[in-house]
Amino acid sequence: MTRNLRSVLVGLYGLAALTLCATPALAQAQEIKPKPPMYSYVANWQVARANWGDVDKMAAPVSAVLQKALDDGTLVAYGDDTTLVHTVDGATNDTWWSSMSMAGIVKVLEQARAATDPHSTALNSARHWDHLWVSRYYNWKPGSKKGAYTYASDYKLKETASNDDLDNLCQRLIVPMLEKLLADGHLIEYEIDTLAVHTEAPGEFSIVMIANSPEDLDTIRAGILASGKDHPLAIQAFGSATDSNGHRDELARTNAIFK
Repeated sequence: MTRNLRSVLVGLYGLAALTLCATPALAQAQEIKPKPPMYSYVANWQVARANWGDVDKMAAPVSAVLQKALDDGTLVAYGDDTTLVHTVDGATNDTWWSSMSMAGIVKVLEQARAATDPHSTALNSARHWDHLWVSRYYNWKPGSKKGAYTYASDYKLKETASNDDLDNLCQRLIVPMLEKLLADGHLIEYEIDTLAVHTEAPGEFSIVMIANSPEDLDTIRAGILASGKDHPLAIQAFGSATDSNGHRDELARTNAIFK
């Protein structure tokens, strides 16, 4: 999930804000509550272009470990991403997996490291960093998908924001919209992540979506733009809690399996 990731081209700044006015009926029809924590580990790699062809070969032994962990219930999902919109110092590829416990994440991490080829040219010459996220708001459709599209939008809460602001944004703004997109078949999965291990500054969160196809990206984009014209003041609601200087988006091609 290049969860430095997960699929609309206008960014999720508008998405989260627009739900304030765009989905009041849905928000009233269902009560949104936090779910049990789901942890996601993301191993990010910046692989030199000359070695891109070796990435699949490098990932094969790890994929076998992840599938076994999915089968025995240690994991609830796993996948990999290839970045589509590159930055100067960002990741080109990542591998990720999700578990309902920190123990599950660490257990699989140790197994994945043992299965990795220590002599891999692609790995040894690549920049590498990890993130460990936790989510209380998420949902997915079980099954596997190759060639999906992940869009992740990263934000930072303002210093003046209260501890309850992110929960309020999720419950009243973000999740109702994402649930509708999931129900309508435009999304495979969504989650709102915060850092479980703070390798970055506190206050950051990431809205992640996995869409089925490029056409779904257009459908999602069109719906958000239409809502924006009808409810222009809703954008201000999201902006009042977040620092726009901390906003970044990522778009990637994704292979994923959800239990």
